This record gives sequence, C-alpha cells and structure tokens, in this order.
Amino acid sequence: MNGNFTEDQLEEAIMSLFCDQGYSKIDGRRLHRHFEEVLLRDDLESFLCKRYADKALTEVELAKIIQRLNLISVSPLYEANRKAFRLVSEGFDFVRDDPELPAFHVDFIDFDDPGANTFKVINQFAVQGEGLRRPDVLVFVNGIPVAIFEFKSAISEGATIHDAWEQITIRYARDIGRLLRYTFLAVISDGANTRMGSVFTPYEFFYAWNKIDDADTVSDGISALLTMIRGAFTKERLCAILRDFVFYPDASSDAKGPIVTRYPQFFAANKMLDNIATHMRPTGDGKGGTYFGATGCGKTYTMLYLARMLSLRKRELFQNPTVVILVDRDDLNTQTSMLFETATEFLHDTGVRSIETRDDLAATLKDRAHGGVYITTIQKFCESTGTLSDRSNIVCISDEAHRTQTGVGAKLKQTDQGVFVTYGLAKYLRDAFPNATYCGFTGTPIDETIAVFGDVVDSYTMRQAAEDGITVRIAYEPRLARVILSEDKAKQIQDYYDQAAELGATEEAIEESQRAMSAMRQIIADPDRLGKVAADIVTHYEALCSQRPNVVQKAMVVCMDRPIAFALLQEVLRLRPQWGEPKRSEDDSALSKERLDKLIALPKVNLVATQGANDPKDLYEAAGTKEYRKTLDKQFKNPDSNFRIAIVVDMWITGFDVPSLSVMYIDKPLKRHTLIQTISRVNRIYEGKDQGLVVDYIGIRKQMLQALKQYGSEQESPVEEIRISLGILRNHLAMLKDLLAGFDDSDFHQGAPRERLLCLNRAAEFIQVSTEQQTRFMGLSKRLKGAYAICQPTGELTDAENEQVQFYLAIRSILFKQTKGDAPDAETMNRVVEKMVEEAIACTGIESIIDENASMDLFSEETIRELSSVKLPITKFNALVKLLKRAIKGYRETNKVKAAEFDQRLKAVVEVYNTRDSLVFTSEVVDDFVDELSDQIIKILNDLKDDRNSFEQLGITYEEKAFYDILIKVRDEHGFAYSDDKCIVLAKAIKELVEEKSRYADWSTRNDVKSQLKRDLVVKLYENGYPPEWNDEVYQQVLEQAENFKMHTE
Repeated sequence: MNGNFTEDQLEEAIMSLFCDQGYSKIDGRRLHRHFEEVLLRDDLESFLCKRYADKALTEVELAKIIQRLNLISVSPLYEANRKAFRLVSEGFDFVRDDPELPAFHVDFIDFDDPGANTFKVINQFAVQGEGLRRPDVLVFVNGIPVAIFEFKSAISEGATIHDAWEQITIRYARDIGRLLRYTFLAVISDGANTRMGSVFTPYEFFYAWNKIDDADTVSDGISALLTMIRGAFTKERLCAILRDFVFYPDASSDAKGPIVTRYPQFFAANKMLDNIATHMRPTGDGKGGTYFGATGCGKTYTMLYLARMLSLRKRELFQNPTVVILVDRDDLNTQTSMLFETATEFLHDTGVRSIETRDDLAATLKDRAHGGVYITTIQKFCESTGTLSDRSNIVCISDEAHRTQTGVGAKLKQTDQGVFVTYGLAKYLRDAFPNATYCGFTGTPIDETIAVFGDVVDSYTMRQAAEDGITVRIAYEPRLARVILSEDKAKQIQDYYDQAAELGATEEAIEESQRAMSAMRQIIADPDRLGKVAADIVTHYEALCSQRPNVVQKAMVVCMDRPIAFALLQEVLRLRPQWGEPKRSEDDSALSKERLDKLIALPKVNLVATQGANDPKDLYEAAGTKEYRKTLDKQFKNPDSNFRIAIVVDMWITGFDVPSLSVMYIDKPLKRHTLIQTISRVNRIYEGKDQGLVVDYIGIRKQMLQALKQYGSEQESPVEEIRISLGILRNHLAMLKDLLAGFDDSDFHQGAPRERLLCLNRAAEFIQVSTEQQTRFMGLSKRLKGAYAICQPTGELTDAENEQVQFYLAIRSILFKQTKGDAPDAETMNRVVEKMVEEAIACTGIESIIDENASMDLFSEETIRELSSVKLPITKFNALVKLLKRAIKGYRETNKVKAAEFDQRLKAVVEVYNTRDSLVFTSEVVDDFVDELSDQIIKILNDLKDDRNSFEQLGITYEEKAFYDILIKVRDEHGFAYSDDKCIVLAKAIKELVEEKSRYADWSTRNDVKSQLKRDLVVKLYENGYPPEWNDEVYQQVLEQAENFKMHTE
C-alpha cells in the first residue's frame, strides 16, 4: 500500500482487511434481493433460530420478531435510527403466541459471545429509496447493516473525505433512509485519512481510531486505516462498541446524538472498570485509580461509559452499584448533570439526577440498598453528614480530582480560644461512604491525586489530543504590559528587606514576600496599566473577529481579583459603550424564531464573579445572583448569544466547556495545573476554528512551558517517593517522641481546646530548657514538616499519626514566633512593600512585563568593586565563583554554545583551587594563590560581559548572535572555510526560520513541526553554501538553542 489508490482499489483493500478479521466478503450485486430490502433476512432468521433453539419458535413468531425491526418508521430519520439502535443493542421482551409459554428476552446480537454472530462485509449493495444509491461498503451483523463505509480517491486532490461525509450525511440520509435507520457507525476514508462517527455526526467530530490496542503507538496515514479495521472492527471490538460505547440521549431530552466513542475513551473506560474491580472493597484497598485525560478530550463521556459498564457489566461483582459523580463547583455540577440526566435509558437507571442540598443528599443516599447515579458537589459533605452507607458497592468518581477531593487528613487551627481540629472535605466524603471505591478523573494530576485515588490507570495527553485532532492547537501571543519602578524605589525596597533580615525575619519569609511582590496587586491594578490593557484587548478582539466574520469567536479575560476585573470591565465599556447594551444576538434577523427564543438580552461583555459581602454597590450588582450567573453560563455556551466576552477571576477557568471560545486574555499570574486548565478552555473543536489563542499580558510563558512539560506527556507514579517519605516521617516521629519523653502531652490528645492550647505552651517551654534540645527539635520538626507535606494528602497516615504530627508542628510554630521577637513575617513585609510600590509605578504600554526574575546586574562595575574589596581571600573567591556560575547560568538561558565555553574556563580555575590542599603553602602564600585565582575569575566575568554585548558590534540581534556562535563553533571544530560575514547572514536567516516555526506554544513537543524545521534548515544551509556534511550537528544545536531561548525569554 503506497496510498495511491483509486476508490475501487481502496474498497478492495478494505474488504480484504475485513476478511483477515474473519468476515465473509460478499459482492452485493450477486445477492438475490429487492433493492428496497436492507436486512439480510436469511442471516437474521438463522441467528435467531440457533440462539433460541430451545424456544422452538414458530414461523409466525420468528416473523413477528423480525417485524419489530422492519416496522421502525423511516422518518424522522434520527428517531428511527435511535429506536433501531436501542432495539439492536438492548433487545426486547417477547410475549409468546402460546399464553402457556413464558415470555423471554430477545437479542439481535450475542454480545457475550461475538463468535456466535454472523459478520459480513458487502460492497456494491444497491438500495432503492428516493433514488438508487450504492454505498461503497456495508458491515452486517446477523443481517443488520450496522456500519457504512464511504471512500474517496487518495490520488485525486479534488476528492476529499469531506465529500465522503457529505455523501453519507446528506445524500444517503435524504435518499436511502430505509438503510441508514440501521447504520449506527459511519466511516469515511481516502486511504490516507480514515475517520469514524455516526450518520448524524458533524464532520469536525469524525475521529481516527489510531490504536489497535492501548499499548500500541499511535498510527496515522495509511496505518490509521489498518488500525481502524483492526482496532474498531474486529468481531469482539465491534460488539463492545455497539454494546456500551454509542450513546443516544433520552428521547425526552432536547439533546441530539449519537455520540460514538473515541479510542482513548474506549480504552480508558475499560481499563478503569477492570482496575475498580481489582481494588474494590472489601477485598481491595478502595483506590479505583486515576485517569489522566487531557482537558477537552471528553472525560465526562468517559465517565458516562464507565458508569454504564459499572451498572451493567460484571454484575456478580458490582451488584448494581450506586455511582456518585463528584465535582467541586456548581457550574461543573450543572454541566455534568445536563449530560447524565439525558442518559437514564443508556444507564438503565431512572435514578439519575443532581443532588442539590445536604438534606437531599442524606434523604437520597442514606441506607439506599443499591443503584442510582448521582451528581453532586463535594461541598455537600460536612461533619454532620455522618455515615450514609457502609456498602462496598458504591463507586465515587471525582471529576477534576486534582483540586478539593484530596483533603483527607486532619489539621490544627489555633485561635485565642484554643486549638481545634479541622478536616478537608474529602474526609467527610469518606466518612459518609467508608467502604466505597474512589477513582479520580483529571487533566492535570498532582501527586496527591495519585496517592488518594491510586496510580494512573490510563492517560491521554494534550499532545496526543492535538495530534489526533480531538482538540485544536493552542497558539501563544505575548502582549505584555510593561510596568516600571524607579531605581531609587527599587533600592529602597531592597533596603527594607535587608532591615527585615537584621530584625530576624527568616530567609523563607523574605523570599515568600519577594515572590508575592513580583506580581503584586498594586502593579496589576494600576489604572494607567488597566486602561492600556483594556484598549489592547478591544483592538485585538475586533481585529480577530474581522479576520473571520462568519465564525463565532468568544473570548475570556482572566483577571487577578474581582475589583480588578470590574475595573477592567468599566475601562472596556468606556472605550466601547455599545458593548454594554443588552441584546439577544448580534443580528436577530439572521436567526429563526426557535433560536431567538433560547436567547436572553445581555451586554456583549459581562463580569462573571461571585458577590462579596463587603462589595461596593456597583461591583455587587455587576456580579449578580447565583441565578443570574446560571443565565450567563447558559448564554455564553450558546454561540448565537450577544454575550461574547466574559471577564472572570476564578470561575469558568477550569472544567468549563465552550467550543466557540477562541481566545483567552490572561492578566493573572497562573502556574502548574491551574494554568494548563485555563489555557485549555480554548482548545475545543468548533466549526471554522483552526486554533485556540492565548494572549499573555502578565508573563506566563516560562510557567506555561513548565506546565506543558509536566502535564503534556505521561507522568511517572509518585508512589515510590511517598513510600520513602512515609518512612522518613515515621522515623522522625519516633525521634521527636524520644526527645519529649519526659513531657506529659495527654492534655493535647484528650483535653478541651483551651487545655490543648495551654499544653502546647508548656511543651514549648519544655523544649527551650536547653539550646541544644531546642536546636535538635527545630531540625527534626523541619524535616518532619517536609515529609508531612507529601504524606498528609495521601490518606496513608493513621489518625493517631496525623494528630501527633500536628502536635509537633504546632510546637514548632510557637517556638518560631517566640524566638523571632519583632521580626516581620511575610504578610507584614508585603504590606510595607505594597505601599512603597504604589507610590512609584508607571505604565509604559503593552509590550513587556515587569521582569519577574529581576536581580542585581552581574556585570556592573559596582558588583565587581564590591567583591574585590572583600578582605578574606577564600570568602572572596567563593563569592566570585558563585557570581560567575550565576552569570553563566543566565547566559546559558539564551546562548548555550558560548556559555559552555565559559563554563569550561570556570571549571579549570576551580580545579586548580581544589588541589590547593596538596600544595605546601604558608598562609601568606595561600592568600596570594587564591587572590590570583580570583583575578582569573574576574577576567572571565569581564570576558563574558564583552561577549554578551558583542552582538552590537556585529550588527545583529542578541538571538542571532547565539545562532552565529553555533555556525562559528562547528566551522572551527571541523576546520573548513566559511567567512564570518557569511555566518552573520546565515544566522539571521536561521533566526527568522526558527521564529516562524516556534510561534505555537507546543512547537517543541511536536515532531511534525521539528521535522519541518530540520528540512527547512537543511535547505537554508544549502542555499547559503554551508558544507552539508555538518547539517545534523548544526540542526541539533540550533534546535536546542531555539528551545532554550524560547523557554527563558519574554
């Protein structure tokens, strides 16, 4: 197979692939049948007679059974198809003609034993309807045409799989509904592209089946054709998909389907089912496992498929379980409930609904015997909930499991009234269902997720989702808002931190305050800055919409807090007052009455935030009530609505699904899983949308790349780290117990809150009896604190261990505060520095952000003079080495090649220094020897400074200089002739090439983009006369330099 197929050749190839799977291959033109007949009656009768041989069916009864299929009305086609699918996948109860004989259940397919069915693949099967149509290939199971294939030539540029899609969903649906009422799966292919959906699936939601089995690597192109047949259409796999993985919403709902599983959903649901069965209590540990699925890949549908299989498969084990879907926000509860409440038929359970209150929770679940699928927020569980059921056939599925569902341990809360014990929400959930099995679904698993729910059972990463076309690519656009501080004020701030250190503020507290101040509210909320950000958003969004006026492109602006969000809203409305006028849509005349009736008049831009008790009146009214926010939620998800721009803080940035959301403006510091969750809001597939756009006003690029690296690929299990940390924690608990062996701590464990507080104070006094004892306690408790941070969320600690750790850490906190006197803490320092900054900020426009990694100028004369004046030679040398290492590290972030040269020079000097103990010196000679080495370090520092600035003399940019150095290095190492001037010209060309290829946020993880970069680079080197034998070496260094530079700049 080389991809150059005609349609006939492709059809023949696919037929042979089906034959390899044990299908019978039939030429439809040789079948003796009327063109109006679409069921193979002989096959259907043969199956029924064989399966129900013990029932001794009469000919009349056999005809009645088959007539149940025949009598399904053709129109409307969707309803006909839905009824036919339910009949074929679920069967029906048949009442015998003889009233003495009992009724029995009839199945049209034997799902338990796929080999007992008759599988045929038929081409050229003509069907008469409004016209005579001849689909390319049909798949029949027991005479029922369950799947349709349509092909287009791979060698004809004018014929595409979109044409095949139109053939099925428009022409066949219009003309031969009598056939399509039974076809539940549809496949379109040209040999190079093969995708599956249903006869009602929009084109953009047809997907490839890129794996045969879960352990396989992803295939595309012609290989994807093979994986479609071998992965989705083996006899066993086809039966499994038809049985549990095609979802038609209830007839009573407005929702339309069907939804056909994608391959990652199929594998994930099956693996999670098996893992839950293995770990289910009472024989297992109750950790059903974690599913790591990229945001936007359809985790909610995976949960739906899993819930169905929990209810209907492995019945002896699960015994009709109760399934509880847990979310942590009302909007997620609404979104999940909307899907599950349309699936009562699919789940075979009428008890599918959202639980709205704590009273409802108790009334519904307390002592329930079995069954039910419920969606609720974890906040419904509290101390008063108590035990609702101790059954083991309860499965709790936590959505967005990286957030609130991991707080299972106890914490101490110390007040003036005493010491109180508090717990996380997950503790009350587990108290309510002590024997349940818990599993977690998340797009961004953290270690605590895996520790609480169990290892990652299956994963589907952001990179895989983008490559499979399940999500769109995300482009990143920095439009940074520069805020400057005067040098005098910056020095004043540093002087304050130095004073705080002298007063006894800890290094950790100072670092915490400095981190907080790098993105402090005063800077972000500066009115001048907000005005410029608002103006840029307006201009940018209008330009974006004008590029594609016929495509709905909704936008979200993420702000630091509610007052800032409200201030930004006011700025936007000041610039575009018409955006504040309530309207149902942008153009009511373009919509039908039915579509207009679903709309509510709203402004184009709205604030989405909760109300605060102390909000000013205008902010309070803008935030609105809970019911108002539900209205905003529903209207923003409707592409027809006039509501196009949402200004948010925390709401809607995780787990919120709006396919038409195209651009995310970020003006809030974000990191790790929250950052990934936020930018992933724009990756959903939508008609006319080829990418999602993230516009950055705050400087999140470095955090985004780190998060993409962590959550964009499969993760290793942290179980080994947890096991080691548990050992450390228990060891330190034992040592601390020995240290306090003479102290009576019974009041802490058994007393009232006030007695516990007094006990802690006595313990602090006991520890301070000697300096040695206090020092030892603080050291042990510090290591205990680190181990506890890892172990506490896992649920591995006993209540007694939790309480004992809390006791020691509370003592540590008291000692820490007592021994620091008037030293300011991080919060105190924050308030002082905020005030200083507020007096000195100014906004210069939308271009670059405050340098969040700002530090001393490593090359300034002042720095060198300061270090040269140090009198202690070894101290001076060590300080210079540390300074040079820091300088090299900084240079490496933008020029790896030259940084490596300076690193080697530094290592040579340090090596000489490290051999000093083997030399016989007097102390004076040692001083001279070390001073001489210090002079060498200073020379390397000055040389590095000169090299960093040499790009100006060469007439190129800083980034071009890095590529110039690569070309020079490769030339000099291999000794060939190529002038410096030519290297300058070529370096500029390479910089432009890299810049063009790296404009997408995920470029460095995409092999297709890197392969294209390599091809274009080779061409560029050839065009400029650079010797071709060094292409690979130049490419590798250019790629490393490009990735390095992009990660550490902006």
